[in-house]
Amino acid sequence: MSVSTDVSSTPINLYCNETPGDALCSNNDDAISEINSMSSTDFPADIDENYIDNILLSELHQMPATELITQFLEISEVGSAHQDALNWMLKVHASYRFRPETAYLSVNYFHCFMLSRPLQPVKGWPLQLLAVACLSVAAKLEETRVPSLLDIQLLEPRFLFKPSTVQRMELLVMSCLKWRLHIITPFSFLHYFIAKLPHLSPRSKDFILTHSSDLIIRTCRVIKILAYTPSTIAAAAVLWVTNQNIDGPKLECLHNRMDKEMVRGCYNLIRQNMPQFCRGKVLDATVLGNCHAKKCCGKGFETCLQTSAEN
Repeated sequence: MSVSTDVSSTPINLYCNETPGDALCSNNDDAISEINSMSSTDFPADIDENYIDNILLSELHQMPATELITQFLEISEVGSAHQDALNWMLKVHASYRFRPETAYLSVNYFHCFMLSRPLQPVKGWPLQLLAVACLSVAAKLEETRVPSLLDIQLLEPRFLFKPSTVQRMELLVMSCLKWRLHIITPFSFLHYFIAKLPHLSPRSKDFILTHSSDLIIRTCRVIKILAYTPSTIAAAAVLWVTNQNIDGPKLECLHNRMDKEMVRGCYNLIRQNMPQFCRGKVLDATVLGNCHAKKCCGKGFETCLQTSAEN
């Protein structure tokens, strides 16, 4: 089904002239970007402490108003349709094997747009169009190979939109974001925090990085997570994956500016939503594979490493 609404009489070419032949093929491994893989070889030998200090200050300026999140949560009618749109978006992300940053950005754009508009129940094709536009914008920002605006609409969406319609929605989203597309994400801190953990082998770093990234993607669609800074989300994810207590020594070694109570709140939010993440009620398929992050909750870190290696 095609839905088209004239926003402007002027033709818009947002990215490039796309044809079906320019698309990535979802069933061809050679045609899918593999740059989403993360490993310990990406850990810098020397970490710029000044850079981390700067982005810790900068992240505060991109936080949405708390009252907007509260008002949005009070709209009960939007819950199911909202989650359906996010689920579809992240399934497409997994299907194309996009980078973790693409998933986080697309969901963040989606939430920020919803918070910036007049708060009223929205269902049906507008949410689906918004999901397509947000995923497309995020992919164009982060990926080296991007599917066309037709081929990005995978997995039998309820509505199929013309590229021109998606392009107009992309412009609306970017305008709403004031064209601030390069935002600080939890992934900006992940390598730094993991490098700060003592006595870790490259294999252990790989494990923490992979499953912390998985956990961040699983958590980002919970709108309450918007109340926490990206550094807080990254710290809570690392502590969860390594099965550490908030009051333990690991938090203090990450960075001296980390707010323990904020990290505790984020950590508890992860704990509250973990059953839904692993049952698939919040997201059916964020990433390919099992929910190893949950296993770390009840096992020692080394035991979990062994389990991961055997699977």
